[in-house]
Amino acid sequence: MDTSVLVRTFVAVFVLADALGNAPIFLVLTKGMEPQQRNRVVDKASIVAIAVLLSFAFGGQFILDYLHISIASLRVAGGLLLLLIALKMLEGELDTPIVEQGRDIAITPLALPLLAGPATITTVMLLMSESPNAHFSVVVGTVAAMVVTWFIVRQAGRIDKWIGAEGAVIVTQLLGFLLAALAIEIGSEGIKELFF
Repeated sequence: MDTSVLVRTFVAVFVLADALGNAPIFLVLTKGMEPQQRNRVVDKASIVAIAVLLSFAFGGQFILDYLHISIASLRVAGGLLLLLIALKMLEGELDTPIVEQGRDIAITPLALPLLAGPATITTVMLLMSESPNAHFSVVVGTVAAMVVTWFIVRQAGRIDKWIGAEGAVIVTQLLGFLLAALAIEIGSEGIKELFF
């Protein structure tokens, strides 16, 4: 197992899942639910998010080949996408999704796109392609990050009371800063491959 790949995957997926930043959204989406119902929603959302991420981790290369998209182009696009998300996190923008009546919120919007959004999917695909001999490390890092995210989102009510509104803003901005650095790293690697 490649520890550096595992740690890099864990940090990337955990930051992108943004459990602390999404906790207020989760509370809004599950308003009026009993604690057991909330827990079931989080459990289902986490399982769906893990399944989606691992599906793209292993099947993403086939999709890229079919569409004739190079890994370098994906790196640049992924880096730009991550940077946009990081900037939103740093600016404190929090878009609350509109939930339609009758929709299973565990799948949409909690699992997709909050926990396993386009940026997270792209990042996992990139990490898999960059680490051909460390796929197991990417899988373990992804699952570990989602398990920690699951635990944090399950504690959303307690965390919200504990850190308060200002604390949530500070944590989100710190995570946004880390994500911006990761975005620059991924994008610059793609630019090097494309033009140098």
